[in-house]
Amino acid sequence: MTHTRRLLGSLPASDLPSEQGLLAWTYDPNQAGHVTAQSNAGVAGRITLTRIILRKAITWSNIWVGLAGVDTGATLANNYLGVYDNAGNLKGATADLSSQLIVAGNAKALPFALTAPFTAPPGIYFIAMLLNGTWTTNSFTFKCSGAGSSTNAGLSAPNLRYSSVLTGQTSLPSTISLASQATTIITTGWASQWYGVS
Repeated sequence: MTHTRRLLGSLPASDLPSEQGLLAWTYDPNQAGHVTAQSNAGVAGRITLTRIILRKAITWSNIWVGLAGVDTGATLANNYLGVYDNAGNLKGATADLSSQLIVAGNAKALPFALTAPFTAPPGIYFIAMLLNGTWTTNSFTFKCSGAGSSTNAGLSAPNLRYSSVLTGQTSLPSTISLASQATTIITTGWASQWYGVS
C-alpha cells in the first residue's frame, strides 16, 4: 500500500498534453463539457481570444479545435484561426477554413494547420477565432468550458483568459490591441473554447 501511494503521489493531477500527442492546450479537454453555439448576429466578424501559456519553446504548426457540430447548410466565408503573442502581434494563421467548417464528418477534435509554422518561445499567447457567415441552424458548435464569468476571475485586460476584440473583420489583422479586450460575449452564450497545439 505504501509503495502504491508513493507512485501515485508522483503523478500529475491530470493528463498532460504530451500524453495525447499534443504540445500544449488551453485546458484539459475533459473539462470541455459544454458547447458554444454560433449565431449570425453574434459573430459578424468578431475576433475571440483564448489565452494559452507555453511553458517551453515549441514549433507551433497546428491549432486543434473541438468542433462539436456543423451546419451543412451554412454559407461561410473568411473564417480563420490564428495566434497572437502577448504584444498583440500575429504570429501565425490558418488559411480560410470556411469549406472545412460545413463538413459533417469534421464534427470532432481536429487540427487546422497554420500556413507557416513558427517557433514560439515560452510565454503568453492568444488563440484567435474569426467567424463570418450565415447559419441555417444553431448546430454549429465548439467544445468549451462552462466556466462563464469565472473564466477571468482576478484578471483584467490585457491578460484575460477569454475575451473578444474588434468586429466586422474579414481577416486577422497583423496587430491587435490587447488592452481593448472585452468580456461582453460571456453573457451572450459564448464560453472559453478548448484549443490544442501541435
